[in-house]
Amino acid sequence: MVVGAVYLMNASWLAPEPDGKARLMAHRGIHQLYDRDGIDKDTCTASRMLPPTNAYIENTLPSIAASFRAGADILEIDIHPTSDNEFVVFHDWTIDCRTEGSGVTREHSLTYLKSLDIGHGYTADGGKTFPFRGKGEGMMPSLAEVLKAFPQQRFLINFKSRWIEEADLLHAYLKGQGITIDDRIMVYGHERPVGRWKAINPTGFAFSKRGMKECTLDYLKVGWSTKSPHSCVDGVIGVPINYRHLVWGWPNRFLERMRQSNTTVIFLGNIENENGAPGITDPDDLDAVPPGFNGLIWTDAIEQVGPAWTRKAGARESGA
Repeated sequence: MVVGAVYLMNASWLAPEPDGKARLMAHRGIHQLYDRDGIDKDTCTASRMLPPTNAYIENTLPSIAASFRAGADILEIDIHPTSDNEFVVFHDWTIDCRTEGSGVTREHSLTYLKSLDIGHGYTADGGKTFPFRGKGEGMMPSLAEVLKAFPQQRFLINFKSRWIEEADLLHAYLKGQGITIDDRIMVYGHERPVGRWKAINPTGFAFSKRGMKECTLDYLKVGWSTKSPHSCVDGVIGVPINYRHLVWGWPNRFLERMRQSNTTVIFLGNIENENGAPGITDPDDLDAVPPGFNGLIWTDAIEQVGPAWTRKAGARESGA
């Protein structure tokens, strides 16, 4: 009887289908994919690049522009403060992997960082060839350049450090650049700078990686009771595609519970190991996105997933 009661309380088919519209979150923009097997936070992913299928380098203006053309609703970018009080858009903690330079990214000036070739280190054959070498000179943009080049687009800005003061630096920088801090500016990262950002910008969308993980694990523990844990309220929950059926009430009851607790749902790619959750790269995986899903679809291949999602969403709207 208990098992039957739990089943009925979480039976998706007994709940109405949600009414919503998904948004595509392009991670790093169009970029070069890499072999994720055995990587850690210090792995040079440029040296593990898969054979290139596009001509773009991540976190650059051409990549960002192409991502929005491909259908991105929001674009995730990585930032670092620089030694001359700027902010640069670049993924790695150091510049050794992707460029010909060396050292910690934030210990250099914007002028120096802009002199580097950010395509220098990419190789798909163990260093025999470098197909992007010489093609990324001067292409590391400042954050102001990116936001001013795309004034109507939405961005998820990733704090790359645990430094709490980075939130204040970012806030002052945006104000100084005349950039309005509204709902198109979102942030995530470590809980310390994210927590500070929430304190100085309480109406904005912000979440920490730790907070998302806590909400996800807590819901897996208590979701059977139909309750959303406190860690999920006004927060973010991640749903890896290969574990979606383990989520209590998936999809209809789950999505309704998240709506009631004001929890943003991020649909992720397959988690296969301890190396984090990648975005969706295979357009066929979009079949797993339920009708009425109103969260974010995290993708590492917006150039393929974007057009496929546009076609699929159009077919759903037309009833085809």
